[in-house]
Amino acid sequence: MVIAIDGPAASGKGTLAKRLAAHYRLPHLDTGLLYRAVALTLLDAGQDLADEEAAAAAARGLSPAFLADSRLRGSAMGEAASIVSAQGQVRAALLDWQRRFAGSAEGAVLDGRDIGTVVCPDAAVKLFVTASAEERARRRHRELDGRGEAVAYEAVLSDILRRDARDADRAAAPLRVAEDAVVIDTTDLDADAAFRAATEVVDGRG
Repeated sequence: MVIAIDGPAASGKGTLAKRLAAHYRLPHLDTGLLYRAVALTLLDAGQDLADEEAAAAAARGLSPAFLADSRLRGSAMGEAASIVSAQGQVRAALLDWQRRFAGSAEGAVLDGRDIGTVVCPDAAVKLFVTASAEERARRRHRELDGRGEAVAYEAVLSDILRRDARDADRAAAPLRVAEDAVVIDTTDLDADAAFRAATEVVDGRG
């Protein structure tokens, strides 16, 4: 069983994906980490994030072990990942990587921006997790504050809106709701309520 979870930044899809993976005993991949890792590879090498050739080369040479680097979780890396993820060559280079993960014998849970539409269009279950931009900014602000990163709420909201626009407007695999996806709006849901809503969908697909 493959569960594809898409949605904008800070919608709660990552938390939900981890819980679903644990609940159904499936491997989980946060595909956003792949793009963060590509961005960090470029930055470590002093290369321009807009250099698509260099970014694609970094994507092709990406090591799974690099996904554990703690620097990938910072707010700056989210913005950097948004830049490289808009590049068609990067997305193409990472597509096989993601499909191989989804093709494991037991299935998998993948979350990202184009899982149900591009990476796993035949997934048994497709969820699109969203929330208002303001609520997503509040969540991300709390998360950053908890990690000791002093960032103003207004700056976080601006970053969220900028990333939303980039995700929706990019030529390569823009963020959109798959036709057969179930939308879960978490604006007024806590993590437990979102999990219950998701498991109802998964169990219903049997």
